[in-house]
Amino acid sequence: MKIAYLINQYPQASQSFIRREIAALEKLGVDVARFTVRRWDQKLVDPGDIAEQERTRVVLDVGGLGLLIALLKTLFTRPVVFFQAVKLAMQCARRGDRGRLLHLIYLAEACVLVKWFMGGGIEHVHAHFGTNSTTVAMLCRALGGPPFSFTCHGPEEFDKPEFLKLGSKIERASFVVAVSEFGRSQLYRWCGHAHWSKVHVIHCGVDAGFLNAPNVPNGTSRKLVCIGRLAEQKGQLLLVQAAALIAAEGEDFELVLVGDGVMRGEIEKLIDAHQLQGKVRIAGWMSNDQVRGQLLESRAMVLPSFAEGLPVVCMEALALRRPVISTYVAGIPELVEPGICGWLVPAGAVQPLADAMRAALRADESQLQAMGDAGAARVALQHDVLIEAAKLHDLFAHAIATNPNVVQVKSIRQTVLSG
Repeated sequence: MKIAYLINQYPQASQSFIRREIAALEKLGVDVARFTVRRWDQKLVDPGDIAEQERTRVVLDVGGLGLLIALLKTLFTRPVVFFQAVKLAMQCARRGDRGRLLHLIYLAEACVLVKWFMGGGIEHVHAHFGTNSTTVAMLCRALGGPPFSFTCHGPEEFDKPEFLKLGSKIERASFVVAVSEFGRSQLYRWCGHAHWSKVHVIHCGVDAGFLNAPNVPNGTSRKLVCIGRLAEQKGQLLLVQAAALIAAEGEDFELVLVGDGVMRGEIEKLIDAHQLQGKVRIAGWMSNDQVRGQLLESRAMVLPSFAEGLPVVCMEALALRRPVISTYVAGIPELVEPGICGWLVPAGAVQPLADAMRAALRADESQLQAMGDAGAARVALQHDVLIEAAKLHDLFAHAIATNPNVVQVKSIRQTVLSG
């Protein structure tokens, strides 16, 4: 079985879950080829991501001329499917937040990828995120390429489902993956009931490095760690305000923000305004081993997001027996149960967030240990990457076996490659 993974920008520092999923599929005997539309525009620091970058083929590396040539070759060698794909691209552009020109570029990207897929013997394409990577996969299919599926994470897909033509993507896909029950419910909203059976919950997972991690109690630590992009939706600005509240009470703590992003400057200004330089610091992006080290040194992990899918960092923290402070958002309550393995607060509320941080700092070692054990058990049950990848493997196998156009693949491949 040969599968193509297609992601808009891959690898990124925040996409270790995709790398783990691919590695688990490869352990199950799946041949996985990596494709990305464009390179990530920031420096990679994790050795695994750097190695993954070398394995990933980049569409936009062909340049503008390469895109144009691929488009014209497809037009002249297979005009019927080309104009069908043009029609689909224009339907996607209609009432969307991206215009016709961008969708013609997506079509050109699909023309490049179809030739690569056919030349590489790809039997199925799986996209991560239901945004433009899935649009390109859908256009590839319209051009006679392999069947496709996609994993929908949220929140971006659920913020603008009509603009993204999420319903059409579900209808045309072989199957669709949601990372939580909440995510599945949102996908149900945007497709007809006849397509609900296509939607499956397959969790993002963690590997043996987390699942088999030794118990390292750290109830004496005063460190809280927040891991994620520095962006509005992650809530770090409110986290700094909450830190200011408990600092004013004389609480002893350190807050480390692991990550980087567009809000870094604003967060730094707020740290300075509250004179929290000795208590709050931004550490930037770190390797997976460094992130793991930060979690093990911490008392608890805090992620006050306004919008999420189901954050992998919550799984990682719980697997390492660190309680999680987060919000009642999307799939988070499916993993983090208040009083059992962490604390949940209303998204956007500073005082409840400060109260939860204080509670974590004042919890005794036995309470922290009990929460840690409960969290690790939950992750082992719900988020073992090998178990979740096996579910995905079965869906791929079924999609390939039931592809109604399988008899046409050889002739299409010959046409594409000769073009």
